[in-house]
Amino acid sequence: MKKFVEGSHAIAEIISKCRPGVISAYPITPQTHIVEGLAKLIADGELEAEFINVESEHSAASVVLGASATGVRTYTATSSQGLLLMAEVLFNIAGMRLPVVLTCANRSVSAPINIWNDHQDSMTVRDSGWIQLYAENIQEAIDLHVIAYKVAEDKRVSLPVLIGIDGYVLTHAFEVVDMPEQEMVDRFLPKFDPVVKLDPENPVSMGLLGAPDVYMETRYAIAKTMETALGVIQEASKSYSDVVGRPTGGLVETYRTDDAEKILIAMGSVVGSIKDVVDELREKGEKVGVLKIISYRPFPKDAIFEALKEAKYVGVVEKAVSLGADSPLFAEIAALLYKRGSNAVVNSFTVGLGGRDISSAQIRQIFGEMEKDETDTRFIGLNTELLEA
Repeated sequence: MKKFVEGSHAIAEIISKCRPGVISAYPITPQTHIVEGLAKLIADGELEAEFINVESEHSAASVVLGASATGVRTYTATSSQGLLLMAEVLFNIAGMRLPVVLTCANRSVSAPINIWNDHQDSMTVRDSGWIQLYAENIQEAIDLHVIAYKVAEDKRVSLPVLIGIDGYVLTHAFEVVDMPEQEMVDRFLPKFDPVVKLDPENPVSMGLLGAPDVYMETRYAIAKTMETALGVIQEASKSYSDVVGRPTGGLVETYRTDDAEKILIAMGSVVGSIKDVVDELREKGEKVGVLKIISYRPFPKDAIFEALKEAKYVGVVEKAVSLGADSPLFAEIAALLYKRGSNAVVNSFTVGLGGRDISSAQIRQIFGEMEKDETDTRFIGLNTELLEA
């Protein structure tokens, strides 16, 4: 069904169609419209679920942990400092192998206080054991949430999933989307059937002490499951595409990369802007393309290398920075290409921190600078007058 809808309301609607039994969240900009929409659906009797109000994001994460442990499909959403406040519980959710789904309306982190978009928040918890998927547009955000439940609850995976959507750029934008009918979602997503759950009739213990003789094996098991999840994500995406009748999800997406000498790599909404510049430069005869990373965790090394193996120049464009080291995505791309013997020149470009606009001119600048083999990450769009003040 085609409809013109705000991104946050679209996510609220698709989560409702996934039929969670327990929702808990604490409002934080720019996530608020999502949970506000879900609260209204419950109040209006359109979604049969418990919305549990809490005093903080740490408590919200704890509620969905407990609900998921009892065998209930759950959902939460947050942003920025809220995600960081959840961090302690996020590790517990993954370590207990609970298939919680969380929307991160990506927002910069303090200080200084900033409510606009970058990816610093979700990048900070990239090693927590959560699968991380990133959406380019509202349509992809809708689809990834349905796929996320399918993957998380697959018995070969049983891990939580975070879907990153760019705050304001997607959460508060309006777009014409193809919203799946309830029957489609029900056909694709069966009732949650957990591997193990807390049940007084069949007592079990979860999240116990892991002494040195067992702890390492739990980390290894999650690492190996992440490898399995790569295939499960592809399977789920293909199955969902068959249901809705259009391409969805996947691990990566290539755009005009087949003969490209220069390829930019990015995640999230900036990919759309890069595609526009790619088309513009292609008309001028330049062999350029863009590789979109959808699945950041697990990291799809084979798919990424396949897309980049013929490129002469690779540029990693990201809305995040690892202070004191290389930017996160760049470090992984550079290591992957080095280990597999690529001769491509690989450069790092940090853009859009704190919601700063990313212009077509800046993207053209990046394409123009890709041939420079420089060690340090380049910050594109800096206000040099402010730095000198």
